[in-house]
Amino acid sequence: MSATVAMILALAVGTYAFRLVGPVLHGRIDISPRVQELLSTGAVVLLVALLATGALTETGHFAGWARPAGVLVGGLLAWRRAPFVVVVLGAAGTTALLRAAGLA
Repeated sequence: MSATVAMILALAVGTYAFRLVGPVLHGRIDISPRVQELLSTGAVVLLVALLATGALTETGHFAGWARPAGVLVGGLLAWRRAPFVVVVLGAAGTTALLRAAGLA
């Protein structure tokens, strides 16, 4: 078995175990409100970090101004509760127009 296959199997088992822990331990462990708050905050911080990394970088370098502008427009449309299709088309359209204008 190659190292790649072994790693994929290990990650699959870990993912399954992680998903199984919730239903198995539900109601058996009490988590303090402070820890619940920290976990919620940590999830938001992780999502924002992933968004920032995806929006601002490409192959380890700054992606240019068009992509962050598109993400900003998409975020504003989502915040205004626009339909998903409008959010995606607005973000993609903004990015495409700025790239066509030479603001890659």
